[in-house]
Amino acid sequence: MGFIINLFNTYITHDIIQNIINRKRGVQDMAGHSKWKNIAAKKGKMDKARGKIFTKLGRELLVAVKEGGPDPGSNAKLRDIVAKCKAANMPNDNINNAIKKASGEGNSASYEEIMYEAYGINGVALMIDVSTDNRNRTAAEVRNPLTKSGGNLGTTGCVSYLFNKKGVIVIEKASISLSEDELMLIAIDNGAEDFSVEEEVYEIFTSPEDFSTVREALEKESLEFLEADIQMVPDTYISLDEKDGERMQKLIDSLEDLDDVMNVYHNWEQ
Repeated sequence: MGFIINLFNTYITHDIIQNIINRKRGVQDMAGHSKWKNIAAKKGKMDKARGKIFTKLGRELLVAVKEGGPDPGSNAKLRDIVAKCKAANMPNDNINNAIKKASGEGNSASYEEIMYEAYGINGVALMIDVSTDNRNRTAAEVRNPLTKSGGNLGTTGCVSYLFNKKGVIVIEKASISLSEDELMLIAIDNGAEDFSVEEEVYEIFTSPEDFSTVREALEKESLEFLEADIQMVPDTYISLDEKDGERMQKLIDSLEDLDDVMNVYHNWEQ
């Protein structure tokens, strides 16, 4: 009898979860295109670039402080950037020092945020997020690797229609004690639009407006994130053969190496 009840409860649990998903997100499917398919390689790449990543995050903190003040409690953008810094394992001292520096009276640095649209290998769409104090310099720096690879900068709107702005939270499966169903319920109940299960990670997608609410709900469960940020997520993907894939990866690496480039989004199916 107990066995039958357990089976019934399991069925009901999954049925409730599916009903919640169907009701709140209309059964979207973003699975199968995760950047985290090889988590060891991804972490290794991040470790090698940690110094540059911290420098770029420091600039994002500066911009957020300039826009909304140094108090994360009243500055939602700053709260989100702090969460992004923690996901990148940026030490708290570095975060606090960057916020203090940004709010200092002598800090007159001013950066403009721009999103360039471009084409890469075989028409792969690129959204290149930059933060710059010199628009002309940055445009030339971004154009250079694109031209060398056979790509080009596009006009406003040429590829942005292929992307949607989404909150993205990535959690390593091995790092949490919650079950998949428990994590999904917390995310969906707090406004998540989609929940993707990959080989080594869970990916949670939200609207930009609900990103902070979902992230904070997960933080209350003492969860750590591999990624927590608002990103440009593509609707469709382009496959490349091995040779073109290597060229595309080289282009992305060249763009990410630029000091003014904060993020590179693309619709290449890796």
